[in-house]
Amino acid sequence: MAQAPSIRLAENAETRKTRLRLWLNILRTTRSVENALREEMRLSYDQTLPRFEILAVLERSESGLRMSALSEQLMVSNGNVTGIVERLVQDGLVERLPVPGDKRATLVRLTHKGEAVFAEMADGHERWVNDLLAAVPPDTAQPLIDALTTIRRQLKQD
Repeated sequence: MAQAPSIRLAENAETRKTRLRLWLNILRTTRSVENALREEMRLSYDQTLPRFEILAVLERSESGLRMSALSEQLMVSNGNVTGIVERLVQDGLVERLPVPGDKRATLVRLTHKGEAVFAEMADGHERWVNDLLAAVPPDTAQPLIDALTTIRRQLKQD
């Protein structure tokens, strides 16, 4: 037998409230974890999280990336990336290379020094994330990953 409309509306309202609480909890947790990682990165390596993120994206691209591709992968504007890349170049962690046949474009890639610095930072980052998320049992982590992945995929389709 079908539920009465008032019962369905009450369940929907409660579901909406629960999902809103979930979103706020995800947001607060993300901000807390990110703030802790920023502080660890600053104290341990005198680096910023955005610099680490750029190095991480470049580490996965052996031949380097155009600035536009780097910005796209980081989901930020070219302007946000340009200044950080410039400082990474000055520090000898990345290099700019011309793109054959396109005088306006440059590739950005890690230097050997950048690879070494990133490897050390990545080890620390992995330890910190593990410590920060230690309250999540391993058998709970994968279902959470799956649920969040489903949400991201659904958002990309809309």
